[in-house]
Amino acid sequence: MEAQLRFTGVGGQGVLLAGEILAESRIRGGGYGVQASTYTSQVRGGPTKVDILLDSQEILYPYANEGEIDFMLSTAQVSYNQFKGGVRTKGIVVVEPNLVYPTKEDYDKFLIYKIPIITIAKEEVGNVVTQSVVALAATVTFTKCVDRDLVYNTMISKVPSKVVDLNKKAFELGEKYALEALKIGAIKS
Repeated sequence: MEAQLRFTGVGGQGVLLAGEILAESRIRGGGYGVQASTYTSQVRGGPTKVDILLDSQEILYPYANEGEIDFMLSTAQVSYNQFKGGVRTKGIVVVEPNLVYPTKEDYDKFLIYKIPIITIAKEEVGNVVTQSVVALAATVTFTKCVDRDLVYNTMISKVPSKVVDLNKKAFELGEKYALEALKIGAIKS
């Protein structure tokens, strides 16, 4: 498997859309991509996760291998706690620092980066719903798992036309913050 990624949050945060766009982008680029979601019966506010698998070969099983996930992005503590165990040692973990607080052991095990995804969407883009696109852009910037332009164009095709400009802005800000985080490096504690 070329890439195993995981987005976690709570119902209503848009992690499902971000996973769908990433998998579809890989398919548009000539590869294989699947996303499989898990969420509780509590549709809004309950823990959610989306596993995204990307490969050049056909994918026969749609879930990530626990302990082998390369990248995880989390915007909710409850989901972070529940699903972090699937990330490999020294895997990249991006957290929303206002809502997710890794333990000392997590800092020792993972490469942790902090990006205020929800704050960016709410205050800089002007619409909290765009947080999934901020997260998507950060993911592509960190992992380079799918061509940036493919993801950008797929995103534009999937969002309602009346909010395309907001989502373009969200994508560009997600990239900007991810590049800044990469320059700083993983947080040690």
